[in-house]
Amino acid sequence: MDVTGPGAGTADPRLVARAADVAVLECLAVRPKEGVLVVTDEPARAMGVVLWEAARRAGAEVALMEMLPRGNHGQEPPAAVAAAMRAAAACFLATSRSLSHTEARRAASAAGSRIASMPEINADTMARAVGADYTVIARDTEALAAALGGARVARVTTPAGTDLTLDLTGRRMLPDAGLYRRRGDFGNLPAGEVFGAPLEGSASGTVVIDGSISGIGRVDRPVRVEVRNGKAASIDGGEAAERLRQVLDLHGEAGHNLAELGLGTNGGATLCGVVIEDEKVRGTAHVAFGSNDGFGGTVRVPVHIDVILLRPTVVVDGRTILKDGQIL
Repeated sequence: MDVTGPGAGTADPRLVARAADVAVLECLAVRPKEGVLVVTDEPARAMGVVLWEAARRAGAEVALMEMLPRGNHGQEPPAAVAAAMRAAAACFLATSRSLSHTEARRAASAAGSRIASMPEINADTMARAVGADYTVIARDTEALAAALGGARVARVTTPAGTDLTLDLTGRRMLPDAGLYRRRGDFGNLPAGEVFGAPLEGSASGTVVIDGSISGIGRVDRPVRVEVRNGKAASIDGGEAAERLRQVLDLHGEAGHNLAELGLGTNGGATLCGVVIEDEKVRGTAHVAFGSNDGFGGTVRVPVHIDVILLRPTVVVDGRTILKDGQIL
């Protein structure tokens, strides 16, 4: 197996291959002769090949499609890729930009494809976090989702200065435990989070990003976002803040929508600047800006930017469920 080239990372190739087998056999439960599609692009090509090889070992009828990298998370893939996604029984989206919040992914899910979205995936994240114990992750994620069931108001604070209030009334907080075995199942790999869409227009307060930003990476200084009426009203904090502002401004008012609240539950994940892993780190919180119609919200726009908050305290309807990054 060759895991050199873009996306290869420094992990032991044997651990990477084992994690790919976990993704294929355990997470998506791929069966012999089943039609499987791996979508990749040049920055993530090495991991696309690793997943293709794992599906081949499983006896699947597997195809690998490489597309040109997208400009940002949430941008649509080419029409040929979208059509192949709809036709496959199972899909791995090992790409440098997320296809999770696209019409192509939604259409493929509606057609019954089981989909694992793996944006920015590399060998280190594959070995560390994709190869985790999903039995434990599923147990903890389901328990946290149950604790959030029926929540109305959530307040998130952090030592860095975050103080954000969100209305979750009528919105389900969804568990993403990494097991996508039924027709139409969809989620991330690595997995391990509970997430949902706050009511549009409800979020208010301050978000201080001291972890990372999707598409940008680890922040070298905190980025401060003032949120009013459910939208990012101002963004300050150096180069990372300017890059975040530029991406959201491209999509107007909808791009500034505070789209998501999420809590990480994957004990194998490490804060590394790759947000698909960072947002799963156990005891972190994240919020996102842009689209949320794919998980219970009403805003549809071709951008979705997650930002990671460290050591959060989360109080839901007066009950503390996380304190200083510890799940209670």
